Amino acid sequence: MLHDINELRGFSVEATDGPIGHVRDFYFDDREWAIRFLVVDTGPWLKDRRVLVSPLSIGNPDWAARRLPISLSRALVRASPDVDTSKPVSRQHEIEQFTYYGYPFYWGGPGVWRDSRPEGALRGIGGAARDSAFVDAQRELHRERGDDPHLRACDVVMNYRVHAADGDIGHVDGLLIDDQSWVIRYLVVNTSDWWLGHDVLVAPQWIDDISWLEATVSIALSRRAVKDAPPWDRAAPPDREHERRLYRHHDRPGYWRSSERSRMDSMPA
Repeated sequence: MLHDINELRGFSVEATDGPIGHVRDFYFDDREWAIRFLVVDTGPWLKDRRVLVSPLSIGNPDWAARRLPISLSRALVRASPDVDTSKPVSRQHEIEQFTYYGYPFYWGGPGVWRDSRPEGALRGIGGAARDSAFVDAQRELHRERGDDPHLRACDVVMNYRVHAADGDIGHVDGLLIDDQSWVIRYLVVNTSDWWLGHDVLVAPQWIDDISWLEATVSIALSRRAVKDAPPWDRAAPPDREHERRLYRHHDRPGYWRSSERSRMDSMPA
């Protein structure tokens, strides 16, 4: 199911032995458009420290109670590597976090999450029993590459101006995520700056370019195509039929088709 990421802000985060804080923000991968970390404000528990929690640790969200269960203990979170959440997260920081919790490096194979499912599939173990030579090689590889930070805070992209192929259409006002894969499926674009119409949904795959310096998003759609797209009602998250209409309108293949083909191929004849 799709949810506006703003709904998750303020959710209580519950470790296996008690609460650790509440959700403050998110870091997403600007290549795969997947949420890689939740920024959790620990409040007075850890003296106002903020920690990173991967979706790999998260169980099924309790939307009614506004609660996220995680498969980590409070002691494990307390001893996790420090990170300055006011600065971009580098690959080096990710290696530290993923090594500490024992997660597979998602950048080391195919798929958004490599060979793991994000919905609580792994348990953080701390000081993971992983080949130290492999970890050292990863650190050295990315140090030599001088990889630019590719994790972006969701707060940062809010209010970015959105440009169609032939002019402005509005600004980013939200992000819709898939609560099973933690992938961002749509940007919610508020068009009230352009015309008094409905909010519209734009898939990340339709983006031509993002200027982090100029705070703009450029999409490969015309203003008319955006204006005539199926409207989105914030009170009613889009279902698959709504998504099909949206993709047909823009004459684009649906992101769900590959997974549907995979399921069909795996069925017995």
